This record gives sequence, structure tokens and C-alpha cells, in this order.
Amino acid sequence: MRAPAGIGSTANEVASLLADVRETLDRVSFPLDLPQAADAREETQDLKHQLDDYVLPRYASLDAPLLTVVGGSTGSGKSALVNALTRSHVAQSSAIRPTTRTPLLVHHPADRDWFEGDRILPELARVHGSGGESHTELELATAESLPRGLALLDSPDIDSIVEENRRLAAQLLSAADLWLFVTTAARYADAIPWALLDEAASRNIVIAIVLNRVPAGVGVEVRADLARRLDERGLSHAPLFVIGETDLGEEDFIPEADVAHVRAWLNGLAHDSAARTAVARQTLGGAVDGVAIRGRSLLPALNEQRSALVTLASQVDDTFAQAHAQLVSAVSDGSVLRGEVLARWQDFVGTGEILRQVEAGVGKLRDRITSWFKGDGVEPEHVEEAIEDGIATMLIGETESAIATIERSWARGLGGDQLAANAASRLRSHEERKEAATQLVREWQGRLTELIQVEGKDKRATARVLSLGLNTVAVALMIVIFASTAGLSGGEVVVAGGTAVVAQKLLEAIFGDDAVRKMAKEAVADLTDRAGAFMVTDAEPFRSELATLGVDASASDNLGEALALLSAARREENGL
Repeated sequence: MRAPAGIGSTANEVASLLADVRETLDRVSFPLDLPQAADAREETQDLKHQLDDYVLPRYASLDAPLLTVVGGSTGSGKSALVNALTRSHVAQSSAIRPTTRTPLLVHHPADRDWFEGDRILPELARVHGSGGESHTELELATAESLPRGLALLDSPDIDSIVEENRRLAAQLLSAADLWLFVTTAARYADAIPWALLDEAASRNIVIAIVLNRVPAGVGVEVRADLARRLDERGLSHAPLFVIGETDLGEEDFIPEADVAHVRAWLNGLAHDSAARTAVARQTLGGAVDGVAIRGRSLLPALNEQRSALVTLASQVDDTFAQAHAQLVSAVSDGSVLRGEVLARWQDFVGTGEILRQVEAGVGKLRDRITSWFKGDGVEPEHVEEAIEDGIATMLIGETESAIATIERSWARGLGGDQLAANAASRLRSHEERKEAATQLVREWQGRLTELIQVEGKDKRATARVLSLGLNTVAVALMIVIFASTAGLSGGEVVVAGGTAVVAQKLLEAIFGDDAVRKMAKEAVADLTDRAGAFMVTDAEPFRSELATLGVDASASDNLGEALALLSAARREENGL
């Protein structure tokens, strides 16, 4: 037999640990629609309700009146029983189903302060004489006939056709010190009531059974069968009361003789402070142990969320990292010199003459550089524009390919399809991306000009730069940067390779070998950084969407630790 909660030196420790569990549950979330998410969300909500509605307030006030929840199936006569026990028509009773909608709590007038506030069931607003159909209200009524220290709560049907009724009934039953479970001779074998009775047995909750509306002549047989079923489920200790099927009297109450034994049992608990406290502690102990067990059931679902979140974030980081690497590779493998860039460069430098000089040797090349770069009809700006378009096109292409890859990956079984749609709505348009890419390349080209001016600050270099033109030298530097032939083929290799030699020799003639290498290295690093920042802009909506989920990566560890401490304290309380 488990020791009831609230006994021994560890009671305050258990109460503190329960508060820690409750606080941790507020940081638990299951935003991704994964296989375990729906059940885990519901279980988390139920746990928070039980802690707020019953466990924490009961630990804080073991001397509070016992809350007896009268629960049962549709048409079992719960409201009629409450009316009979209070000898007043406080509960609505009708042949229309479902009858009980807004729950009704009846207490002795002297116990008003225990229930008027939000000590228990804090989410339900207190009303008086409502008779409405709100699932967010708790109707309060007083009855002098009830003993002090005991309250009755008339609950909605546990098998109601209205989902809100069923959920509220389950919540109220979890807030009970004592279950007064009402069933009938015709309905006592139904599955739903027994599922709740099994839960009561597993949680060591104090429960009494009222077998209502038993036809004459079958009471012994039905009672025996019900008792057998209770015994099979470990509930043989539960008091079992039988009320026959009789006509209501002139006052429209179940005859007093039929409810006297129920009343006597309840009054006995209310008048015996030791018995009342024992009931509260027993149910509380079972509820606390249930919190620890049910809380641990959330850990796999939390780990599932954390794992999926890590995967989704990795898909963003890895995909954009790969896109950035592809761009860097394209910069270094000569891909930028394909097509129009190569054609413009050929026109600009006079490819045929250059190739002949390259084949004959480069010894006299330096003296003829100026004349080659002064060819008619083609300006260096044309080559700059072609390079600008080439880089921007690759940058946009790699970025948009990464976006498409992430959207496909997120929609592939990790609950991220809606996240992808949300992120896509915040992405910049293709035109905005194109404008940004063009501006990026122009700013990068401007940085090349600055590098040239810094390296060419001595008079000799300055004179050579000016004689060729700053744009011409900048174009030559770009050609050197993109001169690798790994990404070119056929005639492109011959032309690009040959013309790159011209650009290299031109720059060496002006700045020297070391300076050219330094400028090329700095220019590549600068372009790489700018491309990374460009891609970050399009990665950010995806990262932000993950951040809005509010998933606490440490929630599983924190909850597991809090529950382990709670279980350890309960074992100590049980003397184990």
C-alpha cells in the first residue's frame, strides 16, 4: 500500500518538487505535427490541470473540505442524486440528454471561502445560478443540509455526445478527493465507465460506487456481478451502494430511505476529521504518483520534437552551406569565365594576337600590354558587366536552389510543411533577390578598385594604372581571380588560359608577384563573405520560423530531472 502524500518530513520537499514539475510543464511544447505530438499535447494539458486543479492546492491545504465529484454515464441520475443528498433542487435534472452542462459545486455556507476563489479549478469562472451551457464556468450553490467539510460537484457525463462535456468531466474527476461514481443496472458494464474505474484503481483514488435505478427483483444479481467486476480490478474495498428504481416523491426527490446509506457514509467522512484527512491524503498520494508516471510518458515525445527540430535546423544550415560552397567552387574553377564573359574578354584584349605572343614566349609581352589593352571598339566596362551578370546569376541560382531543397526536405515527414509555407511568405521575391545580387557584385567590384589603389600608391605603379585605366586593371584582376580552367572545356580552356596569362603579366608588371597574389586572395575572401551574407538573408526566414516554435531543447532533460527527484522524494515518503 502506498503511503499517502503529505506525511512525514519530506512533505514540503514533495510540494516544492511538484511546483518545479508544474513550472517545467509550462516550458514543454509539441509544435511539430509528429506521430507522438497530439497525445503528448493532451497529456501535458491534463497534467497541468490536475496539478492546478487539485494536487498543488490540496498539498497547500490538507484541511480543506473534501471535494466529492459525482460522475457517471449519461442518464445515470447524477443530478437527481445530488438533489436527493442536499434535499434541494440545486442540480438541473431532465430527460433531455445531456443534462449537466455547466458543472455545479454545492457546499455548506460556512465553507464558502474554500470555493469562491481560485484555490481549485482556477480556469473555471465562478457563477451563481447560471443554469447555462458554459464549459468555462463553475456554478456555485450552498446547501445547509450538507455537512461542513464536504462538497458535492455535479459533473457532466463522461460519455456525453458533446466532446467539451467529456473533457470537462475527465478534468473534474481528476480534481476530486473522492469519486462518487454513479451507474445504472442497464449501463454498469459499459466500457467507458470501467476505463475510468481502472484509472481510479491504478492511482489509489478513494472511490464509492452508486448502482442506481436497479429494477425490483434483480438487485442481488446485478450487485453481485458488479462487485465481482470491482474485485477483478482491485476495487473490492470501494463502498457499493444500490438505489432501486422507484418513483420520485411529491417533492421530486429520490426517497430518503434509498439515499440514506450514501448520505451516512459521506457524513461519516465529513464529521471525522481523521477520516477526512486520510481520504485526502490517499487520493493525493495516488495523484502525485500518477503525475510522476504520466510525466515520464512525455519524454519520448519531447525527444522526438527535439530531434526533429535539430534535423530541420541542420537542413537549413547544411543546404545553404552547400550552396555557398558551390558558389565558392564556381569562383575558383573558372565557371564565371564561360559564355559572354569569355567572349567580351576576347574582344577586349584581341585574343589572336595574345595567343601568338604566348606561344612565342612572354619575354616581350610586358612592352606590348598597353597596345593590346587599347584595342578599338570594346570597353573594359563591357567585361565588368558580363562578370557582374555571371556572378549574380550564379548567386541567385544557388540560393533559390537551396530554398527549394529546404522546402522539399521540411515537407518530408517532419511536420515542417506549414513551417516551410510560413517561411516562404517572408522570403524576398526573385526580383528583390536579383537587385540585391547585382548590388553585391557592384560593391565587390568597387572593393577591387580600392585594393588596386592601395597597392598602386607609389608613383611608378600609379602612372602605369593611369596609363591603362583603372577599369582595365580591375578587369585584369577579375580575370586572374577567375582564371582557373578546371571548370572550362575545349576551346574555352585555350582561350581563357591564354588570356589569363596576359592579365597576370599585366598586373605583375604594375604591382609585382606578391602584390597580385595578395589582391587576388583578398578579393576572393571578400566575395566569399559577401555571398555568405547574401545567403544568410534567405536562410533567416527558415531559422526564424524554427525559433518561433518556442521549443526548449532542454525541456526533456529538465522534466526528466524534476520527475526523478519527485519520484525519489515519494519513495522516501513511502519509506522505500
